[in-house]
Amino acid sequence: MAQKPSIPKGTRDFSPVEMMRRNYIFDTVKSVFRLYGFAPLETPSMENLSTLLGKYGEEGDKLLFKILNSGDYAAGLSDEEVRQASKISEKGLRYDLTVPFARYVVQHQNELTFPFKRYQVQPVWRADRPQKGRYREFYQCDVDVIGTKSLLCEVELVEIVERVFRSLGIRVALKMNNRKILYGIAECIGHADKMMDITVAIDKLDKIGLDNVKAELRERGLEEEAIEKLQPILELGGTNKEKMATLREVLAASETGLKGVAEMETIFHHVDTLGIDLQVELDLSLARGLNYYTGAIFEVKALDFQIGSISGGGRYDNLTGIFGLQNVSGVGISFGADRIYDVMLGLNLFPEELNSSTRAIFLNLGEEEQAASLNLLRTLRSEGIPAEIYPEPAKMKKQMEYANRRQIPFVVIIGSEELAAREATVKNMVSGEQQKVSFEMLAEVLK
Repeated sequence: MAQKPSIPKGTRDFSPVEMMRRNYIFDTVKSVFRLYGFAPLETPSMENLSTLLGKYGEEGDKLLFKILNSGDYAAGLSDEEVRQASKISEKGLRYDLTVPFARYVVQHQNELTFPFKRYQVQPVWRADRPQKGRYREFYQCDVDVIGTKSLLCEVELVEIVERVFRSLGIRVALKMNNRKILYGIAECIGHADKMMDITVAIDKLDKIGLDNVKAELRERGLEEEAIEKLQPILELGGTNKEKMATLREVLAASETGLKGVAEMETIFHHVDTLGIDLQVELDLSLARGLNYYTGAIFEVKALDFQIGSISGGGRYDNLTGIFGLQNVSGVGISFGADRIYDVMLGLNLFPEELNSSTRAIFLNLGEEEQAASLNLLRTLRSEGIPAEIYPEPAKMKKQMEYANRRQIPFVVIIGSEELAAREATVKNMVSGEQQKVSFEMLAEVLK
């Protein structure tokens, strides 16, 4: 019996309709990136393991797909030797686009002009347990600027978020915070060492309420006095301006904390004066995988659809330090194509015309009719109208069904009568209406 074809768990095939919708997202995102002067970059699917290991923490290391040295390397070795060989794997599939980007910048630092602005849309691989919305192969759309500490970059990223989601028709809220503020909070209550614990607890405020958060902070080793000092932060409400004013008082003793507040004030000031049409809010519970961020952090939530964050990023002051290039600051944001796809599908936001790659199909009704159709097809395609002809003269019903199943919006019929009159019958497959159109006007009507 023939083997039943399948693909690895956690990977997907994308049908033509899915690909047209995905490309619509990618094209929209890329066109916005280009508007802001970002240039495209691609790096190899596989990197040396030495580049990847130790960059994502212990958990991340376990999720790296390692590639077996095979081909020529294994020639002449016995099976046992191949199994025992210490250098059995020196490469791995990339886990994200950020570490390869850092590697690229350090490797090519002498050829690059800083600040360096790049965008990258490529698949990444994680040996995760596949589940709904979590895949082993998925795409990331990253945009970063590296080699400057200027907060204008953060403002630009807020604008990019606004433009991307407005173009896609998704209403979103952009939540922002700053790692320096989080550090300042921990420092002011005398627990700079417990920044992570405090953040994890604050993060649950919406879900479990104030009293439970306090109980959890006690469990995590904070004394009553420290929790008391945290109270104004846990009850922080109002506009971004009001939140900032409270933070200035609470963080008065923390130089780092005040620096974070000043950074956010600058960003919010620009956002206000530019009239950016986006719900931007300071959210102190936002921490993002705390490892390499050092300044502002971003997270985007869809307002009309239940799903995790659909975009996120932040400022990192020493990403290239892991490869020996110190003190180069950068900031970036990543758009989650798969989640954006789910939101757009759920809210029915994809344009109708993405359901078919072809605008018009000519029926095949005989030799002479074929010849006329082929000529007209050349004209339509020259005008940029995607069109095709049914490849063989079959029953008309069969050809119409084919057009219907492929959701092609227009059918062009050229029979003997049409040939004699030099006009085509054009049927709109959505409305069912038919009209006679002269050969010369066909392209105009189908546009």
